[in-house]
Amino acid sequence: MPLAPKKILIVEDEPDIAQLVKLYLEKEGFHTNIATSGVEALKLIKSDRPDLLILDLMLPEIDGIEVCKKIRTTPDTALLPIIMLTAKAEESDTIIGLELGADDYVTKPFSPKALVARVKALFRRLERTDDPKQSSFSFGPLVMDLSRHEVTVKGKEVSLTAKEFGLLEHLLRHPGRVLTRDVLLNAIWGYDYYGTTRTVDVHIRRLKIKIPVLNDAIISVKSLGYKLSDQVLDK
Repeated sequence: MPLAPKKILIVEDEPDIAQLVKLYLEKEGFHTNIATSGVEALKLIKSDRPDLLILDLMLPEIDGIEVCKKIRTTPDTALLPIIMLTAKAEESDTIIGLELGADDYVTKPFSPKALVARVKALFRRLERTDDPKQSSFSFGPLVMDLSRHEVTVKGKEVSLTAKEFGLLEHLLRHPGRVLTRDVLLNAIWGYDYYGTTRTVDVHIRRLKIKIPVLNDAIISVKSLGYKLSDQVLDK
């Protein structure tokens, strides 16, 4: 039987932009809903259980930053994929969004087709459960199960966003190999990424916070990128 269409919640208070995004997503077969405020978004997330959120930062009542915080600190929604859509183009705002757990960041004005490409790329990361080559990885007490989209450390599950999961998977697939920021961006984000390479640094930092065993295991290679130590540290 065919898979049910993915549900996407568009949180945007500008009607023209919301309808434009809705039009392009539905042309690609996605089901969409629109929330025009942070309060409405949180209600719809709870009642409709969307598969992905496109979230504007500048919203009435509760802004996108607070919405993102609430999503990431609520167990039922902690893994909900989030693409931030905003007029704020400064790098500092990008970093704040990523620090809060956003999986991607798109600035206005934007190409609707490019936004759809990013949505598809994010879903591909979530749906990579049919890789016949290898279904699990381990690093000391850390175990990654691709078929279950699950990471555990000493048997305890660690909650990761789609991009964090993808980044960790890529590092585990290439232990001891230096991976440049550009390589990681293209591999994990799934398209030609034109944003700041600090995106990778933010996600690496978040991985180390969530999984302390990686603090010394993920090594920064000056002016290049990162590598996962091939010396397993059993902590």
